[in-house]
This record gives sequence, C-alpha cells and structure tokens, in this order.
Amino acid sequence: MLQEWNKGVKPSEDELTQRLQEARSKLAAKQILVKEKKLPVLVLLEGWGAAGKGSVLGKLIRNLDPRFFKVAVMEEPTKDELRRPFLYRHFIRIPEAGQFVFFDGGWMDEVTRQYLHGEMIKDTYKKRIVSINRFERQLTDNGYLVMKFFFDIDEKEQKKRIDSLLDNKNTKWRVTEADLWQNQNYDRCREVYQRYLEETNRSNAPWYLIDSKNKKWAELQMLEILLKGIDTALMNASKAVPVLQNPFPLDPIPRLSDISLKDKVLTDEEYQLQLKACQKKLRELHNKLYRKRIPVILAYEGWDAAGKGGNIKRIASALDPRGYEVQPIASPEPHEKARHYLWRFWNRLPKDGHITIFDRTWYGRVMVERLEGFCSENDWQRAYNEINEFEKELADWGGVVIKFWVQIDKDTQLERFTLRQNTPEKQWKITDEDWRNREKWDLYEEAVNEMLQKTNTPFAPWYVLESNDKKYARIKALKTVIKEIEKRL
Repeated sequence: MLQEWNKGVKPSEDELTQRLQEARSKLAAKQILVKEKKLPVLVLLEGWGAAGKGSVLGKLIRNLDPRFFKVAVMEEPTKDELRRPFLYRHFIRIPEAGQFVFFDGGWMDEVTRQYLHGEMIKDTYKKRIVSINRFERQLTDNGYLVMKFFFDIDEKEQKKRIDSLLDNKNTKWRVTEADLWQNQNYDRCREVYQRYLEETNRSNAPWYLIDSKNKKWAELQMLEILLKGIDTALMNASKAVPVLQNPFPLDPIPRLSDISLKDKVLTDEEYQLQLKACQKKLRELHNKLYRKRIPVILAYEGWDAAGKGGNIKRIASALDPRGYEVQPIASPEPHEKARHYLWRFWNRLPKDGHITIFDRTWYGRVMVERLEGFCSENDWQRAYNEINEFEKELADWGGVVIKFWVQIDKDTQLERFTLRQNTPEKQWKITDEDWRNREKWDLYEEAVNEMLQKTNTPFAPWYVLESNDKKYARIKALKTVIKEIEKRL
C-alpha cells in the first residue's frame, strides 16, 4: 500500500483553511447524529513516530463534546495485560453506542513492534493477523464504524522532526527510543508496515493513508475521510450482515433427547468417596496451573433448576480462593448492552494461571436473546461463528476452555420448581420468569441442540452433565475438569 499510494494534491493555503473550518463544523454536527443514532465509532491512529498523530488528534477532538468521546493511549502492554489474551486490552476499550474512542496507537503498533524486535516469531505474527481481521470484522458486523489511519512521512522528514524535538528541552521528552530505532531502521520498518497494511486492509475496515508532511493538510485529510465514513455507516446501519460459514472443525454431539438420564446415578457413599478424591486431585492441579501460568475458563449453561450452582460450588471449594473467580451472568447492564455483546465477557477473563467459572455465558446470544427477541435473527445466526472465534482466541492464548450443559428432564424440573415454591428458604430461587421459560421448553431445546451442534469444537468442547441425579453430575464435572487440565499440562 505504501509503495503504490497515490497521494492527494494539497490545496492552496486559502482553500485548506476554508475546508478545515467547514470540516470541523460538520464533525461537531455529526457527533450529535452519531449519539442520536447510537453509532459506536472506533478511530485508530497509527503511523511513524513524529508523524503528527497526537497533534492532529488534539486539534480534531477540540470540535467534539468531551462527554461523548475517549482517547485511549496504547503504550506497551502492562504486566497485567501481558497475562491476558492479546486482544484483551483493545477489546475492553471499544466505545459504547453513540460514542467515539480514538486509539492513539493500537494493535498494529503492538504487533509490528514486537515482530521487528524479534519478540514474535512468524507463526505468532500470522495468528495475530488472523485475530486482528476477525476482531475488526466482528466490530463492523455488530454495527461499529472502524476507521483506520496511517500517518506517513519519509525518512528525511522523520529525522528532521526528531532532531527538532530533541533540540528543545520542552519537547525532548516526546522522542522515545522506539522513534530513534525506527528512523535508524526506516527501510526495514517500512517493509513490515507495508505488509501489515496489505494483510489487514479489508472492505469492512480499510486503511486510509495520511500524507503527514503538512500538519494542517493531515488534519483535513483525516477529517474529510472520517466524515464520509460516518455518513456511509449511518446510511448502512439497518442493513443485514452476511452470515459467514464456520471455518472451524466441529465434533459430533448427541441431541439432548438422545441422552439417557435415568441410569446416571450415584449412591451417597460412592458420591462422598469420589468427591473427596476428585477435589484433592483438582487442588493439586490448581497449583501446577498457577506455576505454569495456564488459564482455565469453565462455562456453565443448563436448564433452570438443573443444579449449576451446586455443581460450581463443588469445583470452587477445591480451589485456592486467591486463584479463581465465579462470574454470575445476569441480564446486561445498560453500559454493557451498549457495546458488542462479547465485551462484558472479555472484561471478565482470568489472568494466566487463574480460573474463571462463568455461571451463564456468552451463549445467551443464541438462547435467551434469540428466543425472547432481544436481538435480530441476523445477529444470533452470526453469533455461532463469532463465539467460535472468541473461544479460538482463548485456546490460542493457551487457555483450557471447558463448557458444560447441565441436563435434566422436564419432570425433574417441575419437581424442583415445586419444591422451591413450597420451601420458604428456597423461594428466592424461583421466579415468574422461570415458569415462563418452562412453557418454552421445546423452543429452548431446539435452540440448545443447534448451539451444541454448531459450537462443539475440538479446542472448546461441550460436555453434557446428566443432572437428574445432582451427585452424578457433580462428579462428572470434576472428573472432566481434571481430565482436561491434565491433558493441557
């Protein structure tokens, strides 16, 4: 891209001043429209050191209401961020609907810098490119406007600006070792940037190259491109997005109606013996996980009153409380609902060496949200692939991803509902919504079967816990977790 780039013609000074004034006024007006139409806008600024990204951004945001935008300055990852998946620190900063987030540097800078300095091998680099393209596509598929700008200057201009900054004691601090290294290795950097831009230049999130030799001209280019992008996004807001074919292998899994429940039982004596042995083994494995920095994500879904809470309790009680968290997932809060539906789960991921147990999960998208009409059919049809991509990110990070569906039959659920209703200390566990969901049992079963079939991947498998006998289900869950962790170790 950098080689074939045909730079626009810089206008005269008078025309430049006039167009800048018009563009600044238009952006202020567009911000109101963006807020009204609930369009989330993510703007990524990348480019050469001393190319003027910060200066242009500073001028651009003067035209905006500061209540409705944020600037994310993405420096080198912190120690905590290095213990999370690659995309974690970027995903958690995406904007709410109706707001702007400007990334001053981002995933391009992080990946190319590590690659240039030999901190990343080719295979890892290739995986990062795949992850980035998925990340940006998921955002645009879910209604985000993603605008990516690369600020370009030649080697001599960069050297001139660096020297100018270094000559002034008040600006000397702005020149980093990375800037100096970049200028000294300009041709090598340009080669890597060229390749990166080509590999991540997609129709849903294209790159826009900014001629940065003149700062006013750079600001005008960015403003006018941004305004066009907003107009296009608002025009296309109601259009359906193509549902992509799933690229991941899927393992077969039986339908719920074909799973036998009656013969899956344990006596109290068998249960107590196995519980003690399994919890002891899991406790030992937790120490190894921490030492080897392996993260574990356990995801629980299942019928109401199936016994998820008791199952989770038996696993959690075997773990060091400093090394795990249980995340109970309820209806999304307003600030969560205003972002990509996976955002609240990215926010709750464990550090490496830790365990997170999700009581309800991202699969609400293809169950509750699907059946209750909280999202469109296009949304939940796309979600199977998006969820597989999310779980692939976790697996590629090194995580052990284990998903449980806690299965009971309809009669057992009715018995447990009735017991809860008639037991004062258990009445808090039963709600009108539980009874309403029960009336939709067949619809939910159809949705669950489709979910299991389309997301049972080798890197994030589903395990059905037969829970008419809760004791049996608890032991099966413990044994499954132990088996998967031992396999990973």
